[in-house]
Amino acid sequence: MKLWLDGGLQDIDAARVSVFDHGLTVGDGIFETVKAADGRPFALTRHLERLTRSARGLGLPDPDLDEVRRACAAVLEANPMPLGRLRITYTGGYGPLGSDRGDRGPTLVVAVAESTRRPDSTAVITVPWTRNERGALAGLKTTSYAENVVALARACEQGASEALFANTLGRLCEGTGSNVFVVLDGEIHTPPLASGCLAGITRALTLEWAGAKETDLPLDALERADEIFLTSTLRDIQAVHRVDGRELPGAPGPVTAKAMRIFTERSGDDLDP
Repeated sequence: MKLWLDGGLQDIDAARVSVFDHGLTVGDGIFETVKAADGRPFALTRHLERLTRSARGLGLPDPDLDEVRRACAAVLEANPMPLGRLRITYTGGYGPLGSDRGDRGPTLVVAVAESTRRPDSTAVITVPWTRNERGALAGLKTTSYAENVVALARACEQGASEALFANTLGRLCEGTGSNVFVVLDGEIHTPPLASGCLAGITRALTLEWAGAKETDLPLDALERADEIFLTSTLRDIQAVHRVDGRELPGAPGPVTAKAMRIFTERSGDDLDP
C-alpha cells in the first residue's frame, strides 16, 4: 500500500508525520472522504470545494487543489481496488504543544482503504449529546472527531451503525458521519444547514435529484416519520429500519426506494456531478 505525503507517494510502512503535527496534538485539521469505484473518484470537485471551505473556516491556508488531485490520482493508481475509501487529510502542520500554530506550513496526506457496499437498511439511535449550531466548527469537516467516536461507540453497543444528534435547540441535526432525512406525508425533509449539520455532498445531491426539502425539524420527527434514511459518501442513500426502540417495517419504504434508484442512476451517469 502507498499513500501521498510530503509531495509524493510513500510506502505506508515508512510514511511518518511528526508527533508535533497540529492535527495530532490539538485536532487542528480538516478532511474529506471520497468514494472511489475501480479507481475513479466520485464527486471529487464538490469534495475539494468543501475542503477549501473547511480550510477557510478553520483559518488554514487554501489547499493546493492541483496537488490534491494529483495525489488522489496517484494513490488510486498505486492501490487498485473495486471500492475504496479515499481519505484526504489536511492539517495545520508542525506546531507547538498548544493552540497557537507553527509557521512550517500545512501537512497533506492522501490515503485509500478498501471498502464494501453498505446494506440497504440499518439501525440508528439517538444520543443525549448535542451539536452546537453556533460553535466555531459548526458545518466544518474537521479532524476534531472525538465526540463522534464516543457517540458511534454507543450506537455499536446497541446494535446500530449510526448515532443521531439534536442541536442545542432540540432540533434534529445529523449523524456522526451522515445526514438524516425523514419522510412525512410522502415528502422528504432534511434539517437545514442552520441546524449545524455538515453540508454533505450526498445530502446536496439528494436535495437536487430527489426533490427533498430543507425543513427545521424537532427531534421527535423521528417518532412520526413514515420513513427515515441516511446519506453519506459511503452509504449513498441508506434506509433506516429501526430508530431507538421504534421499528420501521418494510424499509426501504417506497419514497426511500425511489430516492435510492434515482441516486444510483444519476451518480452512475456522472462521476463528477
